[in-house]
Amino acid sequence: MIRQKKSDIERIIYSLKHAVCGLKDAYKDEVSFRLEIFLGIIAVILAFTLDISVVKKIMLIGSWSWVLIIELINSSIEAIVDRISLEIHPISKKIKDFGAAAVLLAVINAVIIWSVILFNYYIGG
Repeated sequence: MIRQKKSDIERIIYSLKHAVCGLKDAYKDEVSFRLEIFLGIIAVILAFTLDISVVKKIMLIGSWSWVLIIELINSSIEAIVDRISLEIHPISKKIKDFGAAAVLLAVINAVIIWSVILFNYYIGG
């Protein structure tokens, strides 16, 4: 059977369906992702309630979006490692540790951005 070539719109819709499935699976399977989504909702609400510039709002929301993106990549890496083998191996540990470190750095980045903007808003005036 010959596969028919999909139109550009069909490919976009197909890709979008997979992306939504990925978000649903991450939310269902990953406790960290659920926590980060919850904190992200609070972050968006807080960002929109503050009387700050649009650029600062984008920085606040964007920094937390970055955490979610890195968490999804880390979860993908962990799933690949587990798919290859559930055997405990030093290289598998190192790979997973690298992914976790990336998430940690993204969180630190977001905390710094939030701290600077909130400090300036409440104290620096």
